[in-house]
Amino acid sequence: MAGCCNSNAKFDGVSADYKRRLWLVIAINAVMFVVEMTAGHIAKSQALQADALDFLGDALTYGISLAVIGASLKLRATAALFKGASLLLMGLWVMGSTVYRVFFVGVPEAEIMGVIGFLALLANLASVALLVRYKDGDANVRSVWLCSRNDAIGNVAVMFAALGVWGTATGWPDLIVAAIMATLFLSSAYQIVKQALAEYREGEAIGPLRA
Repeated sequence: MAGCCNSNAKFDGVSADYKRRLWLVIAINAVMFVVEMTAGHIAKSQALQADALDFLGDALTYGISLAVIGASLKLRATAALFKGASLLLMGLWVMGSTVYRVFFVGVPEAEIMGVIGFLALLANLASVALLVRYKDGDANVRSVWLCSRNDAIGNVAVMFAALGVWGTATGWPDLIVAAIMATLFLSSAYQIVKQALAEYREGEAIGPLRA
């Protein structure tokens, strides 16, 4: 188990119930990526597109998490490191594209942002409800929870951005929210990588023994 070197064993995902929940959440995230990215292009909303990328990142994260369930601690930590690096790149891309758009600000469609943001919020609340029972665990399991939490926060932020765009008739609220979401990606990447590195070193110390 992941916590064999201390008194508090961490849940490593080896549970039929957890796997079923992950499959459901993968389906939710894949569908919402397509819906939200399409709506983001139509509405010209950077915040919606950033949130859509978060859905895609989550679907990939959950797939990787399923693949390494039951593997050694070192392999699970390596998978978590990959997911942390992916979140880091995603955060940097969203931040960079947001800065770029500062110089080409258009006014997004607030109505589309609000409707799709609310739909995405419902999808993410469903995901959070499915996963909250397993929010604590090794770096692999925790990365799943952090991504789900990010989505729910991001959708609330998108709805606030829609209100801001509607109230100010400018694109600045959309860009500000996209920047905040990029910061959230970077923060989560740091947390995942930090825990994964510690577990990777623990896995090396264990050696060939099963983590």
